[in-house]
Amino acid sequence: MCGSLSSSSAPQALSSASVHQRYLSQSCPACPPSCTVDRIMVAFKGIWTKDFWRAVSAEFLATLIFVLLSVGSTINWAAEKENQPPADLVLISLCFGLSIATMVQCFGHISGGHINPAVTAAMVATRKLSLAKAVFYVAAQCLGATAGAGILYLVTPSTVRGSLGVTSVNPNLSAGHALVVELFITFELVFTVFATCDLKRNDLKGSAGLAIGLAVCIGHLFAIPYTGASMNPARSFGPVLVTWNWENHWVYWVGPLLGGILAAALYEYLFCPDPAMKKRLSEMFIKDPSGKYKEVECPRGQYNGEPDDLVIKPGSFLSTVDKKEKEATLRESPGEVLSSV
Repeated sequence: MCGSLSSSSAPQALSSASVHQRYLSQSCPACPPSCTVDRIMVAFKGIWTKDFWRAVSAEFLATLIFVLLSVGSTINWAAEKENQPPADLVLISLCFGLSIATMVQCFGHISGGHINPAVTAAMVATRKLSLAKAVFYVAAQCLGATAGAGILYLVTPSTVRGSLGVTSVNPNLSAGHALVVELFITFELVFTVFATCDLKRNDLKGSAGLAIGLAVCIGHLFAIPYTGASMNPARSFGPVLVTWNWENHWVYWVGPLLGGILAAALYEYLFCPDPAMKKRLSEMFIKDPSGKYKEVECPRGQYNGEPDDLVIKPGSFLSTVDKKEKEATLRESPGEVLSSV
């Protein structure tokens, strides 16, 4: 019954199918119609699976722990004293850096260990993570940061709570200057992420998580006096929502997101491009004998580097595709990398 069509309904079905095919061909002239459908399906692939929600919950828990422990290091327990000592920048920087390194090591093999919307945005910009999944990741990170800041607010005495580690722009700086600082320190972080998790490299040794943690530590040592060194929109969002202090908060979204996307784009498309992608792009500018540029079809069946398809190992990232596909990928095209932090 399901596979049959009456004679009266057949022309309508064929008509709607032809209209649908014509729409797809207009939306992507260089691609087969089914390519567009495949890309849409891939964007929502795996969202309603147990593995994906395990990854989302890992992002929530990792960000909660990170914000609770790291922001807790900014609490001034000598606030009740008459002569308050200055904030210990080394202590705060080490706590943020080591917390990130630990969380990446703990949760990297589950979710990729982003713990940062700027890193997630960089993954989307370089087509290593679908936009649909990125939305859930960022929501989990922001909720985890809010929960961590809320727990810290509850367990900290009101007499020493202060601003609860809210990132704020130095009064001697303008918002524009603060944005530039956040852009560069996040650029340094995301570039480190891509460089230490690059499958194309065979010279990597040691822990990728530790290298990323050191990048966070360096950014804090430099930028705490300038902007409080967010480098992470979720880290700033949690304390701001709990204390309801939104002054210049936009800086801590725009700066890190721009810095992360810029770092990812430069690394992936300029400094260390994928050979297969480089070949496809070069073919786009080759003319056929008639003088027209060749049409390059979208690659079918390309591995998309989704978080639930990857496994992190210390110092590198390995996909769980079968051995033959992985060997071919490493030999011809180093494949997709999912970051951690």
